[in-house]
Amino acid sequence: MATSRRVLILDDDPLHLEIYGMMVQRAGFESVPVLVLFSGPEPIPDSKIDLVLLDYRLNSVKTAPEIAQEVRAKFPEAPIILLSDLWSPPSDVAPYITQFVRKGEPGKLIDVLRSHFPSE
Repeated sequence: MATSRRVLILDDDPLHLEIYGMMVQRAGFESVPVLVLFSGPEPIPDSKIDLVLLDYRLNSVKTAPEIAQEVRAKFPEAPIILLSDLWSPPSDVAPYITQFVRKGEPGKLIDVLRSHFPSE
């Protein structure tokens, strides 16, 4: 059942967390939003995470590559999808991500989410 899949969403904008949360749910998965504060992300749950959505431009002392490293260490099997309004993934975060999706492409984001769990 698709709803058993949990998607961690990391963003510094509460509105974006809500929007991406709705997209994740529309794709049939459970949304696990975590707000990235200026001091860094709120506590990331220790529970199972199947996929991660990470915003690149964060108003935080921790950069997206630093957060991606932490997430990769905590959930080594979870693909990290980078969200950004840039045209391609920046080289500093590229080693830690699995895929890149430009913001403003909700259909593509949903397709990417579903592509990671094709049997569901």
